[in-house]
Amino acid sequence: MRSRIAPYLAFLMGLQALPALADRTDVLYSYKHWQVEGVTYDDGSYACLAEVAEPGESFAIWVFPDQTIRLQFFSEEWDFGESDTADLEVEIDRRSPWSLTGANLTQNSVLFDLPEGDASVNFVIEVAEGRTLHLRSSDGTPVKDYSLAGSSASISTLIDCGAAIRDMSNPFN
Repeated sequence: MRSRIAPYLAFLMGLQALPALADRTDVLYSYKHWQVEGVTYDDGSYACLAEVAEPGESFAIWVFPDQTIRLQFFSEEWDFGESDTADLEVEIDRRSPWSLTGANLTQNSVLFDLPEGDASVNFVIEVAEGRTLHLRSSDGTPVKDYSLAGSSASISTLIDCGAAIRDMSNPFN
């Protein structure tokens, strides 16, 4: 088990903020409803994105060069305005739920930066091994479910992308 966690731990160390608007995206991997992209922003910065999407909703994991990892839940049904927060929970399959304390609610998205450490590694491993992600309010009320079919290879590609952007040259050119 430890050898499987080591690459995730190395990948998940250190964490921070969302750059400017995307100028270009490069599809690195696509399978079922998952797509992994390298995103180049108009300010010259870049990020990696693994996203599972259905019409009108998505779950995404963003990785930035400083190794910040951001979860993004999106739904066209939501309209939060700007800068609200909420305490939520995520459960993958029937495992123990994860608390997303102080998640940012902005327009159609819920955003949450994973903290450094083993807990974040374990969360990403659960996504890679999981079948369904359940987003719930802090009292356990269902909000949205997301299929994780195809997540294992997608997370592996995201990890490779995150390692590539750790240096300061643009890997997508």
